[in-house]
Amino acid sequence: MKSALIVIDAQNVYTDSESEMFCKDSARTLKRVNELINAFRDANRPIFLIRHIHNRDGSDLGRMFDFSGEAEEDFNFKEGDVEVEYDARLIQPEGATEITKTRYSAFVGTKLETALRRQKIEHVVICGFMTNFCCESTARNAHDIDFHVTFITEATGTPGTENLSESELRKCVSESIEAGIGRVLSTRQFLKQWDRT
Repeated sequence: MKSALIVIDAQNVYTDSESEMFCKDSARTLKRVNELINAFRDANRPIFLIRHIHNRDGSDLGRMFDFSGEAEEDFNFKEGDVEVEYDARLIQPEGATEITKTRYSAFVGTKLETALRRQKIEHVVICGFMTNFCCESTARNAHDIDFHVTFITEATGTPGTENLSESELRKCVSESIEAGIGRVLSTRQFLKQWDRT
């Protein structure tokens, strides 16, 4: 089964300790993401680098920041801001496909599905940020359009919520994904089991 790696939103907004969306485990998360990138690069398998970026005037926001019915006056992920740039530690291999999105799922409003189908990909491996938003949404979307899904939870990051820590939220998402969306593996487990042929 031909696989592709989808690296979601490995951006400064999640890895800069001064950011309100900082993920405390982001350094180790990026290390695991880079392990996956190296493995896919060495096996000459497709890698997709996804970034979330909005127009500065907010013209492409839709319901992203008014989900409660009241729009936020300011919003994150503005084009040109440092926070939307890839973290400097992220490996960006030559030949990786870069895609910009404006919604949680990397499939919505992008050419990701078309690119995967063109390369006859059947299986997507998901990592990046945030565990419980963009990564989970992309996994669910991938399943619904009939891709096999592997979710590398420890290679995803989240700042958590008011009530759940990063590790607790990772566990919740893992159990939900594993119950009917895809396989949940550690980086080591995946690399050990992965058929590169």
